[in-house]
Amino acid sequence: MTKNSLLKVSIMIALVTILSKFAGFFRDVMIAKSYGATLVSDAYFYASQFPALAIILLGGLGGPFHTATVAVFSKLIPNINSKPSEKVIKIFNSFVTLTGLFFAILSLIFWLFAPQIIDIIAANGSIELKTLAANHLKIMSPIIFIGGIIGIFYGISNVYKEFFFTSLSPAILSIVVIISLLIIPPDNSGYVLVWATLGGSLGQFIFQLPVFFKAGFKYFPVFDFNSEGLKKIGEILFPAILGTTIGQINIYIDMFFTSSLQEGAWTAIAYANRVFQFPAGILITAMLVPLFPMFSKFVGEKDFYSLRKYFHEGLNSLFFLAFFLTIFILTFTQDIVTILFQRGNFDINATLMVSEALFFITLSLIPYMARDTITRIFYAFDDSKTPFVVAICSVLIKILMNIIFVKTLGIGGIMLSTTLVTLFNAILLGMLIRNKKIYLNYTGFLKPIGKMLLAALISLGICIGLNQIFIVVHPETSWLFLFFKLSILFVIGGLSYFALTLLFKLSIAKQLVIKLLTKLK
Repeated sequence: MTKNSLLKVSIMIALVTILSKFAGFFRDVMIAKSYGATLVSDAYFYASQFPALAIILLGGLGGPFHTATVAVFSKLIPNINSKPSEKVIKIFNSFVTLTGLFFAILSLIFWLFAPQIIDIIAANGSIELKTLAANHLKIMSPIIFIGGIIGIFYGISNVYKEFFFTSLSPAILSIVVIISLLIIPPDNSGYVLVWATLGGSLGQFIFQLPVFFKAGFKYFPVFDFNSEGLKKIGEILFPAILGTTIGQINIYIDMFFTSSLQEGAWTAIAYANRVFQFPAGILITAMLVPLFPMFSKFVGEKDFYSLRKYFHEGLNSLFFLAFFLTIFILTFTQDIVTILFQRGNFDINATLMVSEALFFITLSLIPYMARDTITRIFYAFDDSKTPFVVAICSVLIKILMNIIFVKTLGIGGIMLSTTLVTLFNAILLGMLIRNKKIYLNYTGFLKPIGKMLLAALISLGICIGLNQIFIVVHPETSWLFLFFKLSILFVIGGLSYFALTLLFKLSIAKQLVIKLLTKLK
């Protein structure tokens, strides 16, 4: 894939991901309006954490199953213009069969022991919360099976350079939930929301099948679990699953600590994460989905020069966008949450809780980008053990940070500890990649980061000054006016940031101008 085609694919994925994220935001707005930050919403978000682990983290784009599929099958399929060989189809079907059996059993376990599972993670919650959350988990338990196998189909699509349907897929779940909440009045138990989530997850999987069949694959059960190809998948997959699951333990630790806080606290954290994942998810998906197959290809060819080059270009592009977004969100946190959620049953108290959580989690945006990009380098080397070991270390740090910060900062303490753990992971992974005997030249980032930071801070000053003028001239705080004000500030701040990076001769900014002028000509 050339640099121009990479840019085109990244832009396409970014646009589709933005559409999908907007659908997700509208879904969250509908949930917030219908249920607010209450016991019902807390129960739903407690219960949905386990299905989300399967369908978003394990089976989602960038998850272990997607990553292992891309890493192995991109090497097994040298020519994507021809149909896969019988050997490749057999390995694929063995992979799907084994995965399906495992996650079917796992779904059954969660259905049978839902009350006991909820009782552990919400130990300090009320009886009403635990009972309702357990009922929600029983209904959504089949999502665990769906999530287990969907990532494999994502991976095959990406191997065949099909990125559109995989990027659009998450929107299906959101659309089903939105339509359900529009048609059926909200109930006092949240069952409308729970059943809609299950139906949307099933639709998300069905949406992948046309691309799968178009590539020339066909599924039939295969129980040959000793093939070399499957063993290679296992070498990448199992440590990656453990690493992701260990990382998810941090979430369960947060759930335990949050259950001792006020009603609606876990809902507030969930919504803050949703807002945070909007820019983070778009940037990571748009850049790393097309880059990861290239990383794997370069490692397979031992082309470490190209690996370093695309690593720098990818991470610099992520940082370029992330610096301004971080500054802007930190400055206008409460206004952003008010615009997105404050309506219906979602009151000012809920807005303040979400704003506090969002402020502290936004601080992790830059290290989040670095961590995820460096992790893909490890996976390209078929090494998921190192990220796993780092994830284990982060669990202990997460517990310690929660003990230190939650008592004094409450919801903010939960999110601040998450930010510190993300920073720890990024630094440690960056140091350990040297064990692969590859020099990624981190010092090359220092000068560009300095320029980005200075440009972002100056743009921040401009935005704050303009905001003060708005407050003096027109102190209204209606939803429409806040949206109008933030839109103007975002455009002016963004343009000033871009102009300043050009003035500071930042290479990524100059490349964007050259590409834009070329397109216009």
